[in-house]
Amino acid sequence: MTPNAFDIQGHRGARGLFPENTIPGFIAALDIGVRTLEMDVVISKDRQVVVSHDPWFARAICLRPDGRRIPRFARRRHRLYDMTYDEIGAYDAGTLLHPEFPRQQCLSSAKPLLSDVIDVSERHVEATGRAPVFYSIETKSRRKWENIYHPDPSTFTRLLFEVLRAGGVLERSVIQSFDVRTLQCVKRMMPPLRLSLLVRRERARRLDRNLSALGFVPSIYSPDYRAVDAALIEQAHGRGLSIVPWTVNDPEHMVRLRDMGVDGLITDYPDVAVRELGN
Repeated sequence: MTPNAFDIQGHRGARGLFPENTIPGFIAALDIGVRTLEMDVVISKDRQVVVSHDPWFARAICLRPDGRRIPRFARRRHRLYDMTYDEIGAYDAGTLLHPEFPRQQCLSSAKPLLSDVIDVSERHVEATGRAPVFYSIETKSRRKWENIYHPDPSTFTRLLFEVLRAGGVLERSVIQSFDVRTLQCVKRMMPPLRLSLLVRRERARRLDRNLSALGFVPSIYSPDYRAVDAALIEQAHGRGLSIVPWTVNDPEHMVRLRDMGVDGLITDYPDVAVRELGN
């Protein structure tokens, strides 16, 4: 199952408007009209799937349980993989204003479990009569982080699969990653799931090389928007790929990319995207 229209994805919920990867931000994105919630997940010490961009508490936007700032250069002492979810949930991830997003509405929020995000989102769309919500979930994994910030890719993807299966949203979920090992594991374990290859700007136009490294053609190619041109779109579509660039916040860029033929985009400002592009 895929969204029927141009796929506007709320980056980390609605990061330009609410604290990133928090339930209030996801609900706000749905109320704006977003069909796909984009988010990141990590794994806790007790094997819970936690929604968080970083596998540690970021000093700029998180407070310790005692309300104090996290000391500089202390992220290794605040690794989520070293904490149970009860410990993680005691931190505040929403009170501090993100320095890059002055429109953000700050409010005290914890890093949620993926299972809770799914439960709340599913109940919200049902209660408000909205169309079913889709989930685009990035695994925050790197080879050099393995067994330090997260488990091996097989364990990571198995834990993620169980949450999606229990939530009844497998057919409406996309797993995305820069780490090809994650996508390879998902393809072996969960063949029905759609997969998205995330690609950084400097590598984005090497489509054939990137697909060769992955070993198969995924459903979606998701490059840095600054690398997207008409030739890349044509090449991706020629390989049967949808192309959904990240992270597009300027209205002119949104319209230009839509008119060039991308299939969706990821944005911190879903309100701007819905206003400019419709939903």
